[in-house]
Amino acid sequence: MAAVQAGSFTVKVALVTGGSKGIGESIVRRLASDGAAVAFTYSSSEEKARQLVRGILLMGTVDNFSLEDFDRMIAVNVRAAFVGIQSAAQQMSDGGRIILIGSNTAIRTAFPGGSIYSMTKAALTGLVRGAAIDLAPRAITVNNIQPGPTMTDMSGAHAVLVKNLIPLKRMGDVSEIAGFVAYPASHEAGFITGASLTIDGGYVA
Repeated sequence: MAAVQAGSFTVKVALVTGGSKGIGESIVRRLASDGAAVAFTYSSSEEKARQLVRGILLMGTVDNFSLEDFDRMIAVNVRAAFVGIQSAAQQMSDGGRIILIGSNTAIRTAFPGGSIYSMTKAALTGLVRGAAIDLAPRAITVNNIQPGPTMTDMSGAHAVLVKNLIPLKRMGDVSEIAGFVAYPASHEAGFITGASLTIDGGYVA
């Protein structure tokens, strides 16, 4: 998630959660290159980070998905997003920007075993719509970027499965996702709020 204070990029302050690797790292670099002062959170343990990823990427069909794993997915993918929005809104000045990083699986599940993950990402689309209305009186915008298959250090095996399903026949690059995030974080995007914007090479077209 990215939270950006109001103003031109040269005076903005951004907080990126999970900003030390992959898409998050690229977002940090992009916002910093655009002139924002960027702070980011990260896990101090690589193994803990990998364990967290296995918590959020749990797969299983609905007939055998455990309630324990279901609750973990909700906690990481939905509850954490709510807490992030709430905390950012309480601290930021009027006119700020809140941007969630969701997934195009909110629109297309595609593979067996991904229903719960897709459900959590679809939940973000409703969350940002409601949050956008709640925070509109303060001119704080809330949007959701939904990347498709993207080349990160955690997606190598996944790339083989989905590459041929993408009309552009390639995975997305993290710099492309970061560039897409930069616009709704900018001053010019003040009229975009409550939106879930997809960048996926035509995967859900």
